[in-house]
Amino acid sequence: MVDEVIPIGAEQPNVLHALVRKRAELAGRIEHCQLELRHLIAELDHVDATIRIFNPDVDIPAIRSKPVPPRHAAFKGEVTRVVLDTLREAEAPVTSREIALTLMEARGLNPDDRELSIIMVKRVCACLRAQRMKGLVRMAPLAGSLQGWEIVP
Repeated sequence: MVDEVIPIGAEQPNVLHALVRKRAELAGRIEHCQLELRHLIAELDHVDATIRIFNPDVDIPAIRSKPVPPRHAAFKGEVTRVVLDTLREAEAPVTSREIALTLMEARGLNPDDRELSIIMVKRVCACLRAQRMKGLVRMAPLAGSLQGWEIVP
């Protein structure tokens, strides 16, 4: 497949191979999502038909959709609890990335998932900002350009 798209002797064949593979991956994901969408539409039609059996006069478009929860949503206070516990147990200032890894381990999430790691670091940073505003934590400089966090004594 890739050899048919990339001519022999092309400039930057490695780049072209990588781009062709990436395009094939994205096209596959789109096909998968379209299949799932068709399945969800069929399920919605079945539920609408069942609602009409019980109440033929119902205004289906007036039923508002329910928002989807964010990916890997935590229980209320769970992130704050893990963040503060991590800082209490630490003997030295800890980076937000290290706290996020601890959070992921505590919640049984895959720490090798780069996209999820970024989301968790952002959630930890938001939590740390809120706790700093409450006076519970403070920033502590680390070696190099890293920013650490510690509990206010």
